[in-house]
Amino acid sequence: MTNKLAVILAFLVIGVFVADAFAFGGTLPVFLGKKMFVFLDWLAFWR
Repeated sequence: MTNKLAVILAFLVIGVFVADAFAFGGTLPVFLGKKMFVFLDWLAFWR
């Protein structure tokens, strides 16, 4: 991955979180955290 691509992806991710904060009240990090916890629980089951 080049530095240019990394910077573009970083701005894209930050932009999504900023847009969520202004449009939907900033619930995206909580939603993603809950989904990640469920995924890790599922992954631990299959280990």
